[in-house]
Amino acid sequence: MSGIEVKAKLKYVRISPQKVRRLIGGIKGKPVEIGLDKLKFMPQKSAAILEKIVRSALANADQKPDIDLDSLVIRNIIADPGPTLKRFKARARGRGTRILKRTSHITVILADDTV
Repeated sequence: MSGIEVKAKLKYVRISPQKVRRLIGGIKGKPVEIGLDKLKFMPQKSAAILEKIVRSALANADQKPDIDLDSLVIRNIIADPGPTLKRFKARARGRGTRILKRTSHITVILADDTV
């Protein structure tokens, strides 16, 4: 493993972690530029969210002078569940059913590829 890692976190995003995890496999382990290009052309809502947080991690890496931005790869993306908003929807015969509005905490880890 390399010694230089850069992180970016996005918390309380109003999207289910399951929907974010569907896209993670396609970009994990790829160079940052290729990962961003793939995310740009994916139609899912989570693709735009992931693109934004990968760019944030890249900006965090830009703040450190000893990191070469061209050699960074997407080491890992973690989509953990956040708190769930519980709502009720009216149903037939005076009943109500619970609706779970899930949230996510997304962490992106970029690492230097030169090992």
